[in-house]
Amino acid sequence: MHPDDSADLKALDTTLTSIENALDVEAMNAKIAELSEQASAPDLWNDVDSAQKVTSALSHTQAELKRIQDLRSRLDDLEVMYELGDEDPDTLEEARTEARTLHGDIEALEVRTLLSGEYDVRDALVTIRSEAGGVDAADFAEMLQRMYLRWAERHHYATEIYETSYAEEAGIKSTTFEVKAPYAYGTLSVEQGTHRLVRISPFDNQGRRQTSFAGVEVLPVVASTDVVDIDEKELRVDVYRSSGPGGQGVNTTDSAVRITHLPTGIVVSCQNERSQIQNRASAMTVLQSKLLERRRQEEKATMDALKDGGSSWGNQMRSYVLHPYQMVKDLRTNFEVGNPGAVFDGDIDGFVEAGIRWRRSNEQEQQQN
Repeated sequence: MHPDDSADLKALDTTLTSIENALDVEAMNAKIAELSEQASAPDLWNDVDSAQKVTSALSHTQAELKRIQDLRSRLDDLEVMYELGDEDPDTLEEARTEARTLHGDIEALEVRTLLSGEYDVRDALVTIRSEAGGVDAADFAEMLQRMYLRWAERHHYATEIYETSYAEEAGIKSTTFEVKAPYAYGTLSVEQGTHRLVRISPFDNQGRRQTSFAGVEVLPVVASTDVVDIDEKELRVDVYRSSGPGGQGVNTTDSAVRITHLPTGIVVSCQNERSQIQNRASAMTVLQSKLLERRRQEEKATMDALKDGGSSWGNQMRSYVLHPYQMVKDLRTNFEVGNPGAVFDGDIDGFVEAGIRWRRSNEQEQQQN
């Protein structure tokens, strides 16, 4: 085996071993055994919510363990391929190609070990709002909604749309949806900020270039262990009829719910269920998440004021350029690709991984200072 190939193989093994240790494969096996026992209980589905959490956690942990095991198996096979490659140039070239692919796949898994924040393991609550740019901004907000839902679909993550407010001409004013997967919040939290689109506007009959903006907010979904006290007297609850694109009614009853938290002015809505009671429950979940995040920010305010720099999530964090050239570029990490179509179709893992590494690097620098 060529010395360079041997060194690459050793480096891959070292990285994968550190990942296996960080993710604690033994503990994952124990967790799978425990969850499997819970999932086989005859009374499991007496509590539907609890049953769904158990089966979802079991499925995710099994998939995560299989991902690690598959990488280890591929690494073992790669060593054999290199040995055979000593006698066959075609096999050697095939081995080197697999080594490059395996390097990328192991790096992608390594990002998972960087998610160690208090709420990183939670499901994610994503809100997208159109900002400056008129109808183009509303259209852009809908493009981003589709991008994140397609990303979730690629990873087989369940999603639930709580509310969508449609714009008059095209696109959406805002939307809120949940991504239901372990570590969804830790993963998607780096997507928070202002996104910018530059293109020839399809809504301009003179074909002029238009710049538009949309804001993305990502919050952790509240858990039963979170204490978020909400006084019913501090809520204003309005009910109305759900509507679809162009104001078309999608429900003939006043089942949609809008809740205003009077002390903070936070407003949440939900219109995805047929029942007013269900919509109210979902809206309260969203409100609790927003109040939890507000409390977290207040607790961190003093520390953040003492730090130089830090994240300014309100600033532009990514540009999507469709004219005069094709490029999507993250302004924090400088990660970029030349295929906006693939990005809008949900291929954002490269941006997410670069963002997580960038955030960890910033956190380490701040700790050193």
